[in-house]
Amino acid sequence: MSNDFFKPVSGMDLPRFAGIPTFMRLPHVSLGHDIIIEVDIGLIGVPWDSGTTNRPGPRHGPRQLRDASTMIRAENGATGVRPFETLNCADLGDVGPNPADIADSMARITEFYTQVLTHNIRPLTAGGDHLTSLPILRALAKETPLGMVHFDSHTDLFHSYFNGQMYTHGTPFRRAIEEGLLDPKRVVQIGIRGTQYDSEDQDFAKSVGIRVIKIEEYFARGLRDVMAEAREIVGSQPTYVSYDIDFVDPAFAPGTGTPEVGGPNSFEALQVVRALDGLNIVGADMVEVSPPFDPSGGTAFLGVSILFELLCVMARAQT
Repeated sequence: MSNDFFKPVSGMDLPRFAGIPTFMRLPHVSLGHDIIIEVDIGLIGVPWDSGTTNRPGPRHGPRQLRDASTMIRAENGATGVRPFETLNCADLGDVGPNPADIADSMARITEFYTQVLTHNIRPLTAGGDHLTSLPILRALAKETPLGMVHFDSHTDLFHSYFNGQMYTHGTPFRRAIEEGLLDPKRVVQIGIRGTQYDSEDQDFAKSVGIRVIKIEEYFARGLRDVMAEAREIVGSQPTYVSYDIDFVDPAFAPGTGTPEVGGPNSFEALQVVRALDGLNIVGADMVEVSPPFDPSGGTAFLGVSILFELLCVMARAQT
């Protein structure tokens, strides 16, 4: 089939407010379609927030992110990358969760991503709350532990919540370390801040060798220096990128369930992703966009702009 099939619909041909929204106006390709074998990077929605412990809403994130993404154009204005000409990209649809059963939902997500990997497709995910990352990692890191660059205001390294509940959006990376999905010495967490219940999560990070860069250190050293260290930590081996929208200051991204003040602005939110250029990124996610708290749609547009930056560095890494 002609590569024109994988070109997004241009706003010059169909207004951006018209048509059925897909991620970045790309073709929708189901896993059972014959053309799936030609897809290089698949954009996937995981509309699920059963791990949320405070303000719900990220289950509606993928739908709003798709709608906002109709504003994405073909070329990155800062880097010149044209990902849709470099690789075949497609919207692979949503993983259908079980909103009444966390374990079943995680099994469904892992199975979906396992199928994606059988076609040698690198996944780029729109969540969903941050527990979404765990079942994705169970598929991607089945053979060997991955490194991870994690942008967030929270570590998500807690042991448990509410009388021993092990699976919430505050625990995914604790479970991922325990399950051998991540190599803790190749994990860096950037932007951590806010009030704390205690230091249990950060004590765990120190005990296993995870590098935590709090927001105070980030601003004191500067973006370029911090990202140079992050690149050194993960090295050239396979790496996952997990981006919680609450990494960004809520002045720029209010539409999220657990905002923390004192974070980076929207320009820095894009710059940190550009600084990942050249890394061996085998998958990435953007999580915790919550439409009920995003009445203007600005958080979603920032979210899809970050997804586009992730797509650009993933595309360059595969060429």
